Amino acid sequence: MAIDEALCNGCGLCIPSCVEGALQVVNGKVRIVKDVYCDGLGACLGHCPQGAISIVERETEAFNEKEAHEHISRQLAVCDKTFAASVQSVQWPIKIDLVSPKASFFENANIMLTADCAPVVLKNFHSLATGKQVIIGCPKFNDAQAYAAKLLEILKLNNILSIMVVHMEVPCCTGLKWAANKAVVESGKGVSILDVEVKIGSETVEYR
Repeated sequence: MAIDEALCNGCGLCIPSCVEGALQVVNGKVRIVKDVYCDGLGACLGHCPQGAISIVERETEAFNEKEAHEHISRQLAVCDKTFAASVQSVQWPIKIDLVSPKASFFENANIMLTADCAPVVLKNFHSLATGKQVIIGCPKFNDAQAYAAKLLEILKLNNILSIMVVHMEVPCCTGLKWAANKAVVESGKGVSILDVEVKIGSETVEYR
């Protein structure tokens, strides 16, 4: 395989077609990382909108399947580490009425109690959720009293460090804030509550 750097615009559309991982964008141009990773099959042909990739005859190292496999394994390991680092809260289930108060992820946890609309409205939702165990619900369609009872169980059975309540500014959604306050008061624990109000049609939040 050969890549005409004058034609290549570095879009990278060819890269997914190379299962050996021989292609990589370097300094704005796609390049063959190492000839031994390229099997010469030409799977990347036809994926370049600029027509920058072609098959030519040239002196090169022979394709080495073992080295290519090791190369891919290293790439996957890096991807796995990157993904693991990006996952802030690994838990299931997350709905208040389904989650177990005795779930191990609640011990020494910072909880985010959020309206189920909030993740859709807020682009920075995952940033807010960093380092927290997330539980979601909707007090308009479910009983806020039941939410308070479940939260009280969680507080009694675990050492909860803090609760962030994320709710929309509509009146019915403040039932989450009420449930959290009721549970904390009845638990007798000095757990801090941070109120985050999401404005309708906006990403603006208010902390009180």
